Amino acid sequence: MAAGFKTAEPLEYHRSFLKENCRPDGRELTEFRTTTLNIGETSPQCVSVCEVSVTYIGFFILFPCLGSISTADGSALVKLGNTTIICGIKAELANPTVEAPGKGYIVPNVDLPPLCSSRFRPGPPGEEAQAASQFIADVIESSEVIKTEDLSIDRGKLCWVLYCDLMCLDYDGNILDACVIALLAALKNTRLPEVTINKETSAPEVNLEKRRELQIHKHLVSASFCIFDDSILIADPTAEEETLSTAHLTVVTDEDDRLCSVHKPGGTSLSGERLQECISRATTRQREIQKLIDKVAHSVKKAQ
Repeated sequence: MAAGFKTAEPLEYHRSFLKENCRPDGRELTEFRTTTLNIGETSPQCVSVCEVSVTYIGFFILFPCLGSISTADGSALVKLGNTTIICGIKAELANPTVEAPGKGYIVPNVDLPPLCSSRFRPGPPGEEAQAASQFIADVIESSEVIKTEDLSIDRGKLCWVLYCDLMCLDYDGNILDACVIALLAALKNTRLPEVTINKETSAPEVNLEKRRELQIHKHLVSASFCIFDDSILIADPTAEEETLSTAHLTVVTDEDDRLCSVHKPGGTSLSGERLQECISRATTRQREIQKLIDKVAHSVKKAQ
């Protein structure tokens, strides 16, 4: 009977839960789904660690093993409820632009392939994928999570370009939060090889045996919300909740409680009080996620 009601009247079905200050999946209105994280490079020594050592901390599950993408310079896999995002970072040598001779590049791309949901079709990136890619690019630029000056190798001649590919493996709403977590975790895991310029040939020489970590200047985390019936605020919406809501909002903060970005693509207006509530919840979420990433990174280093 409940299944039939949900199918026939999905909005009324959700309203029946919301008026009781809960949601169909059992969460409270501002509660986020279980978040799992896996970072690192594939290593045969880590398989047993992943299988036998899974640590539960609150609603977070830590997988202290290596093994997201073995061919990437940095990688991470994030699950936010059923929504699953994998991020691979590939570093390549490039020429800096004339306008910014002492800087490198960061190029993010979000892919929403048909395999993650029947709502997406094969072909060029759709509107949602393009909007997500632009959101990630804007967040990187506004927050200075990495200073592009750090990617310069030889001013005006050589720099690193970081291609950050984020692919959705399973879509169940709130891909922006999952993408930001995956990106930050992958950047913290990225190791760039040492590059020297041969004085005789002026050619770059790459030493794959010597690698350095990227310097993360800001630990940014996003928190997304939806508005139901122009008044009810819920956090971390599922795909169905996103479809039924009247407005979406994503707030990005860093470890200094600094507001880095507010993304609201249309929809109904939001009062100042509601916006402040979202920002407050976002700062709490930032601390939770940073703690998660730090614990997983520490576990990976111990396993190496």
